[in-house]
Amino acid sequence: MSRIEEIREAVEKGKLVEPFGKKDLEEVFSDWPKGTCQAYLWKHYAGNRGRYREYFEKVAPGKFRLKR
Repeated sequence: MSRIEEIREAVEKGKLVEPFGKKDLEEVFSDWPKGTCQAYLWKHYAGNRGRYREYFEKVAPGKFRLKR
């Protein structure tokens, strides 16, 4: 299962509440490698500079929700 699939499943099951941030992801996905939670959010939010796939919308400083 991909990281985004894990995040979507966690939101659907209520394990992760939107909006979420780095610390929220670290609590739910404690088995992910160190630094992954922060990097994944910033790499994949709408309007990212690296032109990576956009999975999240930034709704407040450090807070994101799934892009629908």
